[in-house]
Amino acid sequence: MNVNRAIPLLRLGGPVRGAYNCSMQEQRSSKTPPSGPAAAPLHSDPVRMARKAGEAAARSPKVLAKFCAKQTRNAALLLKDPLNVQEPFREVGRQLLTHPERVLREEWKLLRSSAALWEYAGRRLAGQRPVPVAVPAEGDNRFRNPAWSENLWFDFLKQSYLLWSGAVQNLVRETEGLDEKSARKANFYARQFVDAFSPANFPGLNPDVIRKSIETSGENLLDGWRNWLDDVERGKGDLSIRMTDTNTYRVGENIALTPGKVVFQNELMQLIQYQPATETVFVRPLLVVPAWINKYYILDLQPKNSFIKWAVEQGHTVFAISWVNPDEKLAKKGFEDYMNEGPLAALDAIQAATGAEKIDIAAYCLGGTLVSATLAYLAAGPDGRKDERVASATFFATMTDFSEPGDLSVFIDEKQISALEKMMNERGYLDGKEMSTAFNLLRDNDLIWSLLVSNYLLGRDPLSMDLLAWNADATRMPARMHGFYLRNMYLENRLCKPGGITLNGVAIDLRKIEVPVYLLSAKDDHIAPWKSTFAATRLYSGPKRFVLGASGHIAGVVNHPASNRYCHWINEKLVEDADSWFAGAAQQPGSWWTDWQKWVEAHAGPKVAARIPGDGKLKPIEDAPGSYVRVRLE
Repeated sequence: MNVNRAIPLLRLGGPVRGAYNCSMQEQRSSKTPPSGPAAAPLHSDPVRMARKAGEAAARSPKVLAKFCAKQTRNAALLLKDPLNVQEPFREVGRQLLTHPERVLREEWKLLRSSAALWEYAGRRLAGQRPVPVAVPAEGDNRFRNPAWSENLWFDFLKQSYLLWSGAVQNLVRETEGLDEKSARKANFYARQFVDAFSPANFPGLNPDVIRKSIETSGENLLDGWRNWLDDVERGKGDLSIRMTDTNTYRVGENIALTPGKVVFQNELMQLIQYQPATETVFVRPLLVVPAWINKYYILDLQPKNSFIKWAVEQGHTVFAISWVNPDEKLAKKGFEDYMNEGPLAALDAIQAATGAEKIDIAAYCLGGTLVSATLAYLAAGPDGRKDERVASATFFATMTDFSEPGDLSVFIDEKQISALEKMMNERGYLDGKEMSTAFNLLRDNDLIWSLLVSNYLLGRDPLSMDLLAWNADATRMPARMHGFYLRNMYLENRLCKPGGITLNGVAIDLRKIEVPVYLLSAKDDHIAPWKSTFAATRLYSGPKRFVLGASGHIAGVVNHPASNRYCHWINEKLVEDADSWFAGAAQQPGSWWTDWQKWVEAHAGPKVAARIPGDGKLKPIEDAPGSYVRVRLE
């Protein structure tokens, strides 16, 4: 984990790292060796191993020196407590000193559980199969190897850890006298602490690592050391863990392949018009607005899972915004600029390209937050007249009420944002690589510790996945834009309040949005918790349809009907409360995409002859996916 990136943890509302955990684990588990007696050693080539050892030895002094120097600076930074962690734990300490009986009660519970575990072990030694004292939570993949249950030593080790970690977390969780934000922060970092000490993270305690080391005569550890050296060198002294081989997938070559043309561009975005796949199309074009903190092609990864390609095949004239990867030159670009040069500029350009009077919009994550503000701006009428160019709006995993942002709230307080703003103002932007740690911490076992085990202890090369390649293709954030967003949305929750923010001199009131809206959320989304996104149904004034997809922030959205992978829930009756809505919802098989298509057809108008990019007033600038998306942080 990159401790130097302790201040700029706030890549809030973005991608989504936890959304692809399932896919990562499926691929990793397929490589997990079976349990049972250790296989015969593979008799690794001693010459090859000697060469690897020599190369590692030659590189190690320089890399270790750089790593140690950087970590010394990181430690000095952490002592300043930029994450504001010390105060919640000081309060926990004060409460426990004031009420020592709580500590004694938890210790007594742990002592009784430990005694039960020893009894369990004795009965197993006697040949019995007693019920375990502690079992991993559902979805905890650290102990998937059958040896953790079948081998008494590993079983005892696993259960001992689960009892201890549970006791630590219970002690913090049940501490009274903390305000809600402090309690959440204390619980969050207590979980980080106990997760770090899982026996699965240590080579001599992990059956997968032990088996691999026997099979390869320890060559896996040499490979892991090489991977560690590579990651520290790439991180320039910080440990920058690779999740994927970024050379496998290349934009425009094997991802972002849907044919089209860039027909408009400005400082902040390129507008792509896609080649039609049908002879006729709906009269109203579809504008796709992605989050500005990610590359747009999450919706156009490969033909088999591309939402954009699928929408084109359904008869839509699809346009997509491809945001620029900003640098210090765009430091002064703010939320207003992204609205003016993003959705508003795109609406003007689409009308010039197609002549359409009305346009449908589909927006993802923070792109939806921006579009909701834009729709309120159009509804208010910047010149006193209501702008009715938008026929319908679709929001994918979008928050407009940030009162309950989930675990991301641990990174939101005045101290952290002030420190982040100071850093951004000095440099002009927030670097994409410095924004990933927060999301990794939300799913630390899947996105930090499992990678440490796989890459460094098992010596495996990172997985090659299109989603991971997209995730590694990080973007920067203009200082002014990101500061405005963090303060006005997450910290002060102004967007959902009438007149809470002002854009181009217009007070924004989401209640003025009367266009039909389709809201898609994901049940296991930890970036935009679905109950928080559900709050938008109480803000918009027009017809609303809320649909809940299975899985997380990415997989719940990028769910092609052909894959038939995840289900969704529909409740035709839109009630006030999220839990009541779900209680009355019916589970539907397969992707929500087909339900959305039926809904949007009612707003897309009649069919007209297919539109070819360049036939209108806007001429092609370059082929899709364009040049903006190709700018990488490297």
